[in-house]
Amino acid sequence: MSDELTAYRLLIADVYELAGESRRSSEVLARRQGHTTARWHVLSVVSDGPRTVASAARRLGLARQSVQRVVDDLARAGQVVLAPNPDHARAPLVVLTDTGRDTLGALVAESDADRTEALRSAGVTLSEMDQARAVLRRLVLGLRRTES
Repeated sequence: MSDELTAYRLLIADVYELAGESRRSSEVLARRQGHTTARWHVLSVVSDGPRTVASAARRLGLARQSVQRVVDDLARAGQVVLAPNPDHARAPLVVLTDTGRDTLGALVAESDADRTEALRSAGVTLSEMDQARAVLRRLVLGLRRTES
C-alpha cells in the first residue's frame, strides 16, 4: 500500500472519530436543554425558512419517515407548526415558531461556548481549519469524480 493511501485511510479514520466526538458532545448539549440532536437538526434546517418534511430529510441526509416523527414531536411541543403549502396540498410546510427559534438560539449559544472552548483547548488556528477544510473539500471532489 502506498504512503498516500495509508495517510488517506488514517485521515478518514480521524474524520470519523471527530464526527463521532462532535455528535456525542452535541447530544450532551441537547440533553441539557431537554432536547435531542435530532430535534436540534430539524429546528436548524427549517430555521432558514419553511420547507417540507421531504426537503428537510434530503438536506439532513435522512429518511423522510424519521424526520416526520421528529417534526410531529416538535409540533406537539409548539416548536414548529405545519402550514399549507401552495405548491403541494399534501406536503405541508414546516415553519419554526418563536418558541422553536428561542430553543434553537439557546442550543446554538451553548454549542458555540462549548466549541469555542474545545478549539481553544486544542490550540487550532483559523488558518489550520481553513487548510484542513480545503484538503477535505478536494478529497470530496475527487471521490465524486469517481462516482460518475
